[in-house]
Amino acid sequence: MQYIQNYFLELFELTNEMSPYLLLGFFFAGILHVFFKKEQIAKYMGGSKIKSAIYAALIGIPLPLCSCGVIPTGVSFYKNGASKGSTVSFLISTPQTGVDSVLVTYSLLGLPFAIIRPIIALISGVFGGVFTNWYTRFDEPQIQTELSQANNLKSKENIFSKFFNYAFVEFLQDISKWLIIGLMIAAFIALVLPNDFFTTYVNNPFLSMGIVLLASIPLYVCATGSVPIAAVLLMKGLSPGAALVFLMAGPATNSATITVLAKVMGKKALSGYLLSIIGFSLLFGFFIDYFFPREWFTSFISMGHTNHSEHGFPYWFQSISTIILISLIINGYFQKYRAGLFHKKAKSKTSDKAFYTYFRVEGMTCNHCKANAENGLNAIKGIEVETIDLKNSTIKIKGTDIDYNLVKKTVESLGFSYKGQVLNNLKIKTMETYKVYVKGMTCNHCKANVENAIKKISGIISVDANISNSIVNIEGVNIKPNEIKKCVEGVGYEYGGIIN
Repeated sequence: MQYIQNYFLELFELTNEMSPYLLLGFFFAGILHVFFKKEQIAKYMGGSKIKSAIYAALIGIPLPLCSCGVIPTGVSFYKNGASKGSTVSFLISTPQTGVDSVLVTYSLLGLPFAIIRPIIALISGVFGGVFTNWYTRFDEPQIQTELSQANNLKSKENIFSKFFNYAFVEFLQDISKWLIIGLMIAAFIALVLPNDFFTTYVNNPFLSMGIVLLASIPLYVCATGSVPIAAVLLMKGLSPGAALVFLMAGPATNSATITVLAKVMGKKALSGYLLSIIGFSLLFGFFIDYFFPREWFTSFISMGHTNHSEHGFPYWFQSISTIILISLIINGYFQKYRAGLFHKKAKSKTSDKAFYTYFRVEGMTCNHCKANAENGLNAIKGIEVETIDLKNSTIKIKGTDIDYNLVKKTVESLGFSYKGQVLNNLKIKTMETYKVYVKGMTCNHCKANVENAIKKISGIISVDANISNSIVNIEGVNIKPNEIKKCVEGVGYEYGGIIN
């Protein structure tokens, strides 16, 4: 019972130290969201010169994007004309820092760490961008899309309402889960590990940096949630350099980011991304351990907690901030699950005869993912996103003549995984694939005739006719081969049957 009491006391003290700076960070995050438009800054990230990588890093450093939210944002930049190098620079620098995480870093780790984190994010981001531009200089250029224009479809919202809703609802929803997990892990480590653990058992700085790096790369932890863990590890004797490795590699890398980068931008861009993070985290970790006094980075650690009482906020103010923070987190979860029950329908841009279709889309984990998916799909003519359910990974779309193949391409271009059409009860429909031999297709006009005819069949999702080998690839649900035969023959071509 005493252990449980000590655990919650430790958790409360850690939260107390962070809460005033977190609230201040959320405030600045809302300001950046209102006045820092993604569509306006994408133009600075084009080209393969060093300045595009510098712009991308400078843009990314203050943005309060979590590690999952930065993926669709970065991919969206890339699809809107940003070079691979500037996109990699953005993906490296953004998750390492943010106005909220810098303030929290100051609250728990002190001024030296708060200063050095954005500096390292800038240097590693620029290097990663320049290296990636050079390494991928012979790759085919990305075809620019106009997905970002979908934002113009959004109704205009009061600036104050937009600011407050993002800062204290949407953004808080995105990071609250990982913030809570980070605090709980930190409190557990503080309670279980002895204060001299690392100095006694892992006293080699290179070994501790290597262990921390291996644990950080596949792990998901946001920049803000990583700070209390790093603070407690420092209290237990971890070297400042190894703590920096965790603060840098933890938020910047995870298995989801690695997978999406390899898929969307290729293995060369992924190599530049990983090389920059791993190389610079170890380099700066070594630099801090061997060229700076340890006291610079540990002086704020006192008796198991950070010591800000002398120059920070009074205890009563911290406690009030903690109560406000907890209330906002509870409200965020309430709004998140309430939205599905009391969804307000916006004015429709589609025909009254439109019908609803559900799709399974995996990889959407936060409100940034949700916004990117909604904006991208709303840019497709004739369809409108009705709702996006993050919990069940489904998107409900309204439209009269939905191009399922374009929906799939759009979803995948944003870095998400398209899993197909689903029923209202969220069960995935069984997808069927056929290869049909069609004689008589000799030109693109023939190709279009056959594809348009087959697309009219109920259940057909995508059709791709190849005039070079006379094969038509068909995907759909509950496909009836006899109907395909009738459609092909109805437009004047010879049906040659299904190819196994």
